[in-house]
Amino acid sequence: MTEASPPARERIVAGAADMIRRRGLNATSIRETAKHAKAPLGSTYHYFPGGKQQLTTEAVRYAGEVVARVLRERVSEEPVAGLRALLEMWRAIVVGTGFRAGCTVLAVAIEEPAEPGGSSVLEAAAEVFGEWEGLLGASLRARGVEAERAARVATLVVASVEGSVALCRAKRSAEPLDRVAAELEAVLADALGSAP
Repeated sequence: MTEASPPARERIVAGAADMIRRRGLNATSIRETAKHAKAPLGSTYHYFPGGKQQLTTEAVRYAGEVVARVLRERVSEEPVAGLRALLEMWRAIVVGTGFRAGCTVLAVAIEEPAEPGGSSVLEAAAEVFGEWEGLLGASLRARGVEAERAARVATLVVASVEGSVALCRAKRSAEPLDRVAAELEAVLADALGSAP
C-alpha cells in the first residue's frame, strides 16, 4: 500500500521552502519551484495569485511551523530537551544535504526581496523567529526563570542556532553546531539554576 502524496498546494509550499533554504530568496523562481514540486506551473499561479511574494510568505510560515512543532514537542519536557531537539534537527538538515541547505526563515531575513512589497515576507520571518523565541521563553518561565532573563536567553538560543547553521554551511562542517550546543546548554543550566 502506498501513501498518498501531499496535495499539490502543500507540495509547492514545501518545495519553495526547500529551494529558498538551498538557493536563497531571489534565486528561487515560481517556475523552478513548480518544477521542483512536480506541479504544473498554471496550478502554482492558481494557488498563489499573489505570485512569488505570497508563495514565499507561505513557505516561510511552513518552514517556521516545522521548527515550532519540534520545539512544542520537546520544550514541554524541559528547555534543554527543546534545545537538543532543535540542534539535532539542524544537524540532520545541514549534514544530510551535504551542507547545501540552511534555514528558509534566515534566508529571507538576510536577503532583501527583489520585488516591491516584499515586506510581508520579512514580517513572516519576524513572526516565525518571535514564535520560536516565545516557545523557548515560555518553557524557561514555566521553570521559574524571570521573564526578562527568559526572553534574553530565548533570543540568544535562536540567534546562536541560526548563526551556527550559517557557519556550518560556510565551513562545510557541523563543528559550529557542536560548539554552540555546548555553550547554550551551559547558558540554560545557569538560567535554570538561578531560578527560585
